[in-house]
Amino acid sequence: MIGSRREAIVGRIVLIVVLIVTILPLVSMLSAALQPADRNPIGLTWPTDPQWINFVTAFETGHVLELMVSSLGIVLIVVPASVLIATMAGYALGNLRIPGNRFILLAFVVGLTIPFESLIIPIYYQMQGLGLLNTPWSVGFALIGLFMPFSVAWMRAHFVGVPVELSEAARVDGATVWQEFRRVQLPLAVPAISALSILLFLWTWNQFILPVVLIQDPLDRTVAGALTFFQGQYYASIPLLNAGALIIITPAIIVFLIFQRQFIRALLQGAVKG
Repeated sequence: MIGSRREAIVGRIVLIVVLIVTILPLVSMLSAALQPADRNPIGLTWPTDPQWINFVTAFETGHVLELMVSSLGIVLIVVPASVLIATMAGYALGNLRIPGNRFILLAFVVGLTIPFESLIIPIYYQMQGLGLLNTPWSVGFALIGLFMPFSVAWMRAHFVGVPVELSEAARVDGATVWQEFRRVQLPLAVPAISALSILLFLWTWNQFILPVVLIQDPLDRTVAGALTFFQGQYYASIPLLNAGALIIITPAIIVFLIFQRQFIRALLQGAVKG
């Protein structure tokens, strides 16, 4: 009893520390964003006259609305396609035990070790050959390929943990492989699929380098590049930069808060199975 009580106390202390470390930068950014635009804030000080107009100025100057629409278009290309392909591939590698699945999995693991920056130039020339430069499809197709090793490994880890008896029972009842996948495996994979969708959304939404390389028009890139519009008259305005950064990260925070239960369920599901 004493040991469990100590563990509970230590666990709560660790959670409180992590919470403070996570929230403090956001509070600091908010306090800096509310300072007058012509001043450089020093330290964490709450302004006596909060300048909420800074968020309006940052929204208009950074062309945030246009970039959010562009980012959403790329997200709608990347997330559904990546989840669909990764779920089917993970099911094949984790449940069907196809011949050579270990070597295929090893190839995906090797793909995880390749630095992203080393692939930018080959991706550029490949998209140029396909005639997709300066279109959202260039970024979308590239991100689908780059995210695929992690996505397949993630979904395979789920399907490996599904009891074999469920598949055997479905086969005894006369279900085909597709029927088993659709009616038995997919409902069980909802937490893993939800968590993967959240991760892919966050990674795509915050993508910066690839859109800059593949898309020439700044307004067709992702919202992460909005801060580049502050170059010029606002380049030294720390409050406006912080206001713009908060506007950019707000959708990602909202999405995570809405779907955090599914994300935690997927993590706990994997921990129990392990």
